[in-house]
Amino acid sequence: MPSFDVVSEFDSHELTNAVDQAKRVIGNRFDFKNVDAGFERQDNQVHLHAEVEFQLQQMQDILRAELSRRSIDVACIEEGKPVQSGKQARQTLTLRQGIDAELAKKITKLVKEAKLKVQTQIQGEQVRVTGKKRDDLQAVMSLLRQAELDLPLQFNNFRD
Repeated sequence: MPSFDVVSEFDSHELTNAVDQAKRVIGNRFDFKNVDAGFERQDNQVHLHAEVEFQLQQMQDILRAELSRRSIDVACIEEGKPVQSGKQARQTLTLRQGIDAELAKKITKLVKEAKLKVQTQIQGEQVRVTGKKRDDLQAVMSLLRQAELDLPLQFNNFRD
């Protein structure tokens, strides 16, 4: 029976590469000369620090460009509030990965409302869709691409 998995993930190695490249860009930019600004990566979080909030916004734009260049969807970024303390502004960006239970239920509900002949199963941080026909599975993929969900989705493990 054909099936596929709906997941939301990114390559963590590409995240490391994007952060490193953004550091190089900051080091070469004229408006960041002699400015204490930088990026730090911890797991799925990127910590930004600069002298003022305006520079944080510029650094975010640079990081977003590098992430999109490396095929990481920027819709998975959750921005923390910028905090100004003394001579430094800090901000944390969290990259969300995995489908939480609430979003999995929403995906399941969307598929059931479409009345396609498929079954869905929530399996941890992914949703498995199973059906008898490949066309039905492709219709589900199309439906989920068009849906306005707050997290980017990928379709893995397509089996016939």
